[in-house]
Amino acid sequence: MEIVVTRQSIHGLPASDYAAALRDRLPAHEITLAETPDAEATALSRARVATGSGRRTATHLDAATELELLACVYAGTNHLDLSAFETAGVAVTNAAGVHGPNVAEYVVGALISMARDFRRATRQQDRREWASYQCRELFDSTVCVAGLGAIGTAVAERLEPFGVERVGVRHTPQKGGPLERVYGYDDLHEAVAGADHLVCACPLTDETAGLIDRELFATLPSHASLVNVARGPVVETDALVDAVRWNRIGGAFLDVTDPEPLPPDHPLWRFEDVRITPHNAGHSPAYYERTADILAENVARLADESSLQNRVV
Repeated sequence: MEIVVTRQSIHGLPASDYAAALRDRLPAHEITLAETPDAEATALSRARVATGSGRRTATHLDAATELELLACVYAGTNHLDLSAFETAGVAVTNAAGVHGPNVAEYVVGALISMARDFRRATRQQDRREWASYQCRELFDSTVCVAGLGAIGTAVAERLEPFGVERVGVRHTPQKGGPLERVYGYDDLHEAVAGADHLVCACPLTDETAGLIDRELFATLPSHASLVNVARGPVVETDALVDAVRWNRIGGAFLDVTDPEPLPPDHPLWRFEDVRITPHNAGHSPAYYERTADILAENVARLADESSLQNRVV
């Protein structure tokens, strides 16, 4: 079958790398790399599978009469009108799971960085200043992970060797996870009341939008730190600003913000206890290798009409 790779660049990785990874895994199939709008439109009109962000595929659905599957290279698909794909009879899969190792490493690094205050060490080194300062330990602390999908589960697993108590929060707590306790979102306050660290790794949904609000900051111990690798709107920005400004939180490590990009004059940039990275936790040189693995598996499943991995429509 023909598989078209639409035009895209993820974290600076060119689509040609993705096409090469697919050719390695699917030598019996024709992998077409669309490099221009016209080539993209032509390829989509005859391909059975398209892969990319999905935005460009969506604009050609009417002409894509042979298309059976859109393999989205993002873990989230809320940027797409999924009903349009469903109406067109095109299955949609996502790339859930590809971010587990890289984002989990980011979270562990963020927690250790805040506990050991590496930011202060860097500043002192830049000034060539030799001065001892106090630190904390991650060991024997309590980490609450909100969201136990692929990323949250990977975070919990990687925290186990550090000797921390791990508490989880998820939509369906009955599913459990590799943690000591798991709560539902209705019991979020109980979950964070004794936490030393709160990690947001949940999807952005109606249930999780504004999840970390003023009331939650009032429950969270004032020494606790926050790491957000979910989506910016999961945390109410004004509530976070006030929590940091009035010492109601020990610190925050943010890979996502609301708004995003964060304006240069935003107060979050100026706080000593806030670290900000530009939505970069998901970057990995293995990104396309992992998305190619998912698509290769689904091509096999498509051929024998078995259930698709990571199907959302």
